[in-house]
Amino acid sequence: MSDLIRLDRDTTASDPHAPQKRLAGRSPDDLRHIAAAVASEAAAHVQGERALAVGTSGRLDVEDTKSSDVDPVTAIDRSSEDLIRGRLRELTNRGAGADPVLGEEDGGALADKGVTWVVDPVDGTVNLVYGIPASAVSIAACVDGMPVAGAVADISHTTVYSACAGGDLVTTVCGEDHVTDGTVPRALQHLSTALVGTGFSYVSSRRRAQAELLVDLLPEIRDIRRMGSAALDLCAVATGRLDAYYEHGLGPWDHAAGSLIAARSGAVVFMPALVAGQDEGAGILAAAPGIADELAGKVLGITFPVSEGHP
Repeated sequence: MSDLIRLDRDTTASDPHAPQKRLAGRSPDDLRHIAAAVASEAAAHVQGERALAVGTSGRLDVEDTKSSDVDPVTAIDRSSEDLIRGRLRELTNRGAGADPVLGEEDGGALADKGVTWVVDPVDGTVNLVYGIPASAVSIAACVDGMPVAGAVADISHTTVYSACAGGDLVTTVCGEDHVTDGTVPRALQHLSTALVGTGFSYVSSRRRAQAELLVDLLPEIRDIRRMGSAALDLCAVATGRLDAYYEHGLGPWDHAAGSLIAARSGAVVFMPALVAGQDEGAGILAAAPGIADELAGKVLGITFPVSEGHP
């Protein structure tokens, strides 16, 4: 747990003028606006392309796989990332070149200086394939390996969650912004009454270990939920629909935006450095402050690394 980064309202607060030199004259809120606009556009694209491909029902075709044979990639994942990269080039090119992008499908790297956009073009691809309404587009602006602005667009519900360093949660529904400091239950003190979200790997050995952890945890909490999108789970903590969420082995694109959104909404977040890959199997946790440390002690003291060959 010592290698994880702690985010909360205090650690993500900032003087809005302090980082502008590193952000090329832009404020964190400027970057939030970009993330929200592009995420919203990409979500509409994904929804439209799925409707064209299969209509109102049916499954999408799987084009490829990633970590294992059950971890799918669709043509829509790729077209969504193409759209996002193109729009970010247009919106961030200030004459000296556009900001770099690290995306789940087409790769990239975190820049040593300035802003890198960390992008998941479809978080919850399995849900998208099956037509389950729980998938999202996640876009974060990151500096020095930390998110400073981010947006998560719920593809099925025309809702975008966004936040920036020093700012409040902005929930945009059908184009209308609603600004709050989140509805994280600050009075919650007992793990036994906590509704907790989690997720599972597509690699069988890691999934088995995750199940064993859950068997130990389940008797100590109110109940568990597995929705299939890390980005939406983190936003569910931010909006009070979950009391906590944890998972092991996420990529930076899965949690960069959602971690900041949850922290700015009053949750305590423990996240791996964005340079950490999925193979290391480090955990992430977002939780109401009153249960965060107790839950962290139960779920973050272990990693689930993927061995060579992904058994």
